[in-house]
Amino acid sequence: MKAVELRHGAATDIGLVREVNEDAYLAAPPVFVVADGMGGHEGGGVASAIVIEEFARLADEGYDARRGAAAVAATLRSCQQRLAEFAAAQRGPGGSRFRVGTTAVVALLVEDDAEPKWLLANLGDSRAYRYARARLEQVSVDHSVVQELVDAGAITRDDAAVHPERHVITRALGTLGGAAADYFLLPLPSVERLVLCSDGITGMIDDAQVAEILAAVDDPRAAAEQMVAAALAAGGRDNATAVVVDVVGSVDERYSDSERQRGSLEREGGAARG
Repeated sequence: MKAVELRHGAATDIGLVREVNEDAYLAAPPVFVVADGMGGHEGGGVASAIVIEEFARLADEGYDARRGAAAVAATLRSCQQRLAEFAAAQRGPGGSRFRVGTTAVVALLVEDDAEPKWLLANLGDSRAYRYARARLEQVSVDHSVVQELVDAGAITRDDAAVHPERHVITRALGTLGGAAADYFLLPLPSVERLVLCSDGITGMIDDAQVAEILAAVDDPRAAAEQMVAAALAAGGRDNATAVVVDVVGSVDERYSDSERQRGSLEREGGAARG
């Protein structure tokens, strides 16, 4: 696979209401993940940590870039197995109910038709966006009750933002779900910036605000931090996590002012390579 030059940053915050942060993230080029745990009593935090541990193993051990989807699917199966074992251990001999789960949105570089591309996968309502040519586009599709209502034409997107069931998801890892992930393959020239985030971001600020931050802030770490800060300023009702990844090299100049961005990033001190 051709070398791809990346620059990345991440931020997370417990928010202003929650008692624990059940979000977790991984930024280990070329693998990036955001997971939003559910379950309470710290179970959600364990669930999201399991996802990060399994994908960190994938990043450390490496994978066949020509079979990226298979590597992600195998890692998600490992997550599901560990989550099932964790839930069973918590139930104990009495068989008391214990439910735990987590969303997962994943991005990694793969090879397709001898070219590097982004492979994205998601379960739940943590999102993946791409930003290119001053335009923000949501790539992942929320696995949620309100998204199904929007798709069916029963409510509008504006209605979905304030719907009482807007946080009810229909797919997840763990005892709350375990359904198959959706996968998306993006040509590298179509992505200047990639954003992964939990619904603690998107539930508090809209896409226009996200786009404004990405347009105004060159450094990906500062952009992630500003996304989290904006979510807190809007009320911080949930844990908020963002990962921002810039494709600095191997990007078609028709899609971005990447030369200006490259100069800015190099002045700030080096770049990670995936």
